[in-house]
Amino acid sequence: METNILYRHKDLVEKSKSGDRNSQYQLYELYVDAMYNVSIRILGIKEDAEDIVQDSFVEAFKNLKSFRYESTFGSWLKRIVINKSINYLKIKKIPVTSFDYHEYNISEDINEQDEEGINDSVKSRDIYKIKNGIKHLPDGYRQIINLYLIEGYDHIEIAEILGITISTSKSQYHRAKKKLIEIINTL
Repeated sequence: METNILYRHKDLVEKSKSGDRNSQYQLYELYVDAMYNVSIRILGIKEDAEDIVQDSFVEAFKNLKSFRYESTFGSWLKRIVINKSINYLKIKKIPVTSFDYHEYNISEDINEQDEEGINDSVKSRDIYKIKNGIKHLPDGYRQIINLYLIEGYDHIEIAEILGITISTSKSQYHRAKKKLIEIINTL
C-alpha cells in the first residue's frame, strides 16, 4: 500500500518528464490548490502566494527529470513551494526571526507538562478562532506554527529550512503557541 502512495501519479509524472503538456496540466490541476494553501500560510498575501506557486510549478517541471520517487510527487513539490516561499520572505526582508540571543530563550529541554497544558488549552478552542489567531501572529511565529503544526515538519527540518538552530526552532515554536493562545483569548 505504501508503495502505491509513492507511485500514485507515476504515469502523469513520467509523461510530464517526456514533455507531455496535458499530463503537466493534469498534475498542476491535482496540486495547485494544496500548494497555494501551503504558500499562503507562509506568506499571508494572496498575490505573492499565487506567484510563488506558479514559479514552483515552472521549477518543478523544469527539473522533473531529477525526480526519483524517493517521496511522493506532492511532497517533492511541497518542498519546492516552501523553500520558494521562505526565500521570498528573506529577499523581501520580512524577518525569519532567530531567537538565539533573545533573553527569554528556552533551552533544548522543553517541559513536556507545559506542552500538554498548552495543547489542552488550544484543543478546547474553536477552529475558526485558531485559524484567525494564526493570521494575527507575527511573521516568525506564524512561520514556525505553519511549518510544525500544519505542514508537519520537525524541528530539525524547520531549522534547515529557515537557517536557524534546532533550539531556536523549538523555543520559537513554544513562544508562538503561547502567543497564539493569548490572541485566541482576545478574539
